[in-house]
Order: sequence, then structure tokens, then C-alpha cells
Amino acid sequence: MPETVALIVAAGRGSRMPGDVPKQYRHLHGRAILRHVLEAFVAHPGISAVHTVIHPDDAERFADVSRGLNLGVPVPGGETRQESVRNGLESLAAETSPEKVLIHDGARPFVSPALIDRVIDALDRFDGAVPALPMTDTVKRVSGDAVVGTVDRSGLFRAQTPQGFRFPALLSAHGKAAENMDGQSFTDDASVAEAAGLSISVIAGEESNIKITHDDDMARAAAWLRGARETRVGSGFDVHAFGPGNSVRLGGIDIAHSQALAGHSDADVALHALTDAILGAIGDGDIGSHFPPSDPQWQGADSSQFLAHAANLLRQRSGTLVHADLTIICEQPRIGAHRDAMRARIAEILAIDASRVSVKATTTEGLGFTGRNEGIAAQASVTVTVEESA
Repeated sequence: MPETVALIVAAGRGSRMPGDVPKQYRHLHGRAILRHVLEAFVAHPGISAVHTVIHPDDAERFADVSRGLNLGVPVPGGETRQESVRNGLESLAAETSPEKVLIHDGARPFVSPALIDRVIDALDRFDGAVPALPMTDTVKRVSGDAVVGTVDRSGLFRAQTPQGFRFPALLSAHGKAAENMDGQSFTDDASVAEAAGLSISVIAGEESNIKITHDDDMARAAAWLRGARETRVGSGFDVHAFGPGNSVRLGGIDIAHSQALAGHSDADVALHALTDAILGAIGDGDIGSHFPPSDPQWQGADSSQFLAHAANLLRQRSGTLVHADLTIICEQPRIGAHRDAMRARIAEILAIDASRVSVKATTTEGLGFTGRNEGIAAQASVTVTVEESA
């Protein structure tokens, strides 16, 4: 039974932002806002599974945004946020009934691993946990265009998500709220939990954990990304000799050939070079330190596991893979006819668009071990962005 599940609420229409594309599907720093959210939870080691509530009309958009991520089947949302969350909870109850659930807005792209940790940890002591920030500005009560009073801000906090709860308690609270609506509508899950008498803890929120609501928020988010991230470049190089066989594994696909590549795993020299490039960019050793050739569990292993692992380590550091450039060095087999298939497979493993993957091939004009058809070499470089503190 999964211990902690994230439920991402992304069924809204975003009526306060102009345009035909719902805000969660708008692009921010080259990726949909919702993609930022999904990657943050998929990469977090404390999250067992990620499920999403979406608008029924957004199935195609969601399929595109979530490509390559290991997610649960999306659940159709309801007329209100409260109904959408209840739909998601009931779906979880039918599938997994986790111990804990974190509810997060699909338009909050900057949730940090540390914030997720704080919410999960608080659930060991309370029925629910809400990240929040103290109100620091003076609060005015307004009628029309006129100020009619000043509100005492002491004890006032701005609630954020993810809001975490012990799953059975929140499911029950939502069920009671649905039975006793009486015209009452709750704007967040903590309100539903409060009405049911659950114990709710307030934990420290984060100023960067903004919710995209207006065009101004998009501009602020873009500016924050530019100012809070740094660009790094990593490089990788690998070589494998030919051995007996009738195909080679390159770039995640099999290519017919008179020989195979020899190695402890599937000897995919291209994916090995890319894996080392990503690990180099985040300063986390090399492929051998993560997957030692002396370990028998990696005998004949599919190298896509290695590359996916490196990409996940990057996401855990709130990093983004901007571009991957791969050069394969060999006389045979010819690579040109397989280039697009390699790009598509690499993009699938990395969960990025194929436009961000380049695959090239060259020879050494008959010189050296590749020129003598003794093996294949590959070199790769990647460009990533990470938080400056990562």
C-alpha cells in the first residue's frame, strides 16, 4: 500500500487569465506549468505515487504534458474544486487507500522538495498540515472603491499547497461536506478538514511557492526563474568493443548488424555517454558509481534505466534538462536512417520533447579502433538549469 500519494488538482479553467489555453497548460521556461508541478512530485523520494484530477476536455493536453512520467490514470474533475478533490480521493480509495495524501494546485509550479518534506513530516503528529505565510501587509476591508475598515492582521496567514492529510480522515471529511452542503463552499481542503473537526498544523510556507492566477503572476514567475537558476553543462564519453551478435543497441533502439557491442549491461554506448553527461552536470559521480559493473544485478540491464535514473536525480535537484547533444563515432553500422528513432527514444526516456535532443554520427576516416571496426564510441553534452542553491 503506498504510504504517501500526491493528488494534483488541475481541472480549473483559469477564467482570470485571458486566452483559450488553461493556465496550467501554459508554458513557463519551456515547459507547461503543470509539467513543472508533476515533475516535482514524481522526483520526490517521499511520494509513492502521483495522481491528477483534470478537466474532461483536457485529456489530450494532459497526455502531452505528462508524457514519460509514471502517473496514475487521470480522474475527471467536477464543477467546483471541492468536487474535483472529492472525485480524486474517491478514486484513490478504490485503488490504493494510502496512509497520507498531499493535495496540490496544478498552477503552483515552484513547490520545493523541502516544503513537501515538511508537510509529510507534520502528518506524523496531526490529521492535516497546511503551509502558510504570515500576513505582513496592512489589510483593508473595501466596499466598492472605498475603504471601510482595517483588519487586524495578527494571527492571519496566507494558505498555500500542498496541503497534507491522513487519507482516511480527509476522505471522511469530504464525504460529510458533500452530505451537508447547505450552500457552503470550501476553497481549500484545510477548510473541509476544519469543518470536520480535524487537527490541522500550520507549517512554514515559501514565498516562491506562488500560484499562477493572473498574467502578472506569469511575468513574476518567469523573472524568478531567471534570477534563481544557473546553467550548467555536462559531458560524457564512452566506448564499447564489438563482440559476437547480430545487432547493436544504440540510443535505446536495436540496429541490425553483423556484431553486437560487448559490455556488462546492454552496452548502449550512446545512453552511457548521455548518463555520464547528466551526472557530470549535477556533480554526482559517474555511471560506474551508481551502477557498478561488479554488481551482477546490472548484467545485461537495459541502459534506459541508467539514463532515467540520472534524469530523476536532476529533477530531485529541481533541475531541468534544456538540451542533449549526442555524437556517435563508428564506421558501421550507418546511423543516419536510425537518427529520428534514437531521438524519439531518448526523448521518451528523459521525458522531454524530441526537439531538445540532437543525435549526430561521424567516422574517424579509418583511423583508430573505430576506424578499424573494433568498436563504437559516443560523446555527449547536456545543458541543464538548476536552482542556485542546488
